[in-house]
Amino acid sequence: MNPTPLIQLTLLLKASGFEVLVYSDKKNRFLRLLEMCFGIFKNTNANYILIDTYSTSNFYFALITSQLARLFSIKYMPILHGGNLVKRIRENPRLSKLIFKNAEINVSPSLYLQEEFQKKQFKTVFIPNAIEIKNYSFKKRSEFQPKLLWVRAFDKIYNPLMAVEVLILLKKKYPEARLCMVGADKDGSLIEAKKMAKQQGVSDSIEFTGLLSKLDWINKSAEFDIFINTTNIDNMPVSVMEAMALGLPVVSTNVGGLPYLINHTKNGLLVAENKVSEMAKAIERLIENPEKATEMTINAREMVSEFDMELAKIKWINLLN
Repeated sequence: MNPTPLIQLTLLLKASGFEVLVYSDKKNRFLRLLEMCFGIFKNTNANYILIDTYSTSNFYFALITSQLARLFSIKYMPILHGGNLVKRIRENPRLSKLIFKNAEINVSPSLYLQEEFQKKQFKTVFIPNAIEIKNYSFKKRSEFQPKLLWVRAFDKIYNPLMAVEVLILLKKKYPEARLCMVGADKDGSLIEAKKMAKQQGVSDSIEFTGLLSKLDWINKSAEFDIFINTTNIDNMPVSVMEAMALGLPVVSTNVGGLPYLINHTKNGLLVAENKVSEMAKAIERLIENPEKATEMTINAREMVSEFDMELAKIKWINLLN
């Protein structure tokens, strides 16, 4: 599956002189939880436990490991990744309080979650997901074709079928339109996307690559002109930040933390959730106004440069010290 931001953080901290142990690489959820708990038992002398925290079933991993940390009097820091954590803390206030109120501090990669957590009186600091900006070559485009790139796991929460529907609609005006979808299948959505493409006669215009390494999809991105993000739930997606760094104009649904990342019409375009026609019109807008689209990509690159790895490293070192 896709590596989580915690893997990148581990490498960053090790390079900064910290001793870091990571649990777990088990695919089976029960075995993974057991190994995570074992890691706490084995390392009760740890200074901190950093807990990758999500909003779906893995929320309970954070619950169990955080309470184990409390049992052994180890300071812990949840790192808030779940795009639907706001709903989770609203629907499970007691369990959420056990995790987030007792944390040394909660670390949010988005201003959106920081703001929502602070409303609940959960002590929260903002340290964005980081990218090594030097690894992303900015491609300045003078014109934009209906060549779309989508990079995400095939999961219903990321609404991959919307990307296929956008292509179907665009092809009515731009018969040459094409779409590349990069990502692993998580819940069968890839099969559904391929089925829809075949039924609607656009299979020849869509490339499904499966999971690609970061380097491979970055190289692939040079073939495309517009990045689309169709998610229903999100926080601060790294793939969108990467697209902005590469010079791809981004058209995204206006959900979760996306409006905290994308300033509509300044560094990207936002459309309503699951509104296929709105996204298609936004793409047409970029194609028909290349100068404005280029301006947005320049602004986007400037903005994501603030999330460079070196800046994030300083924030993490200051926090842990």
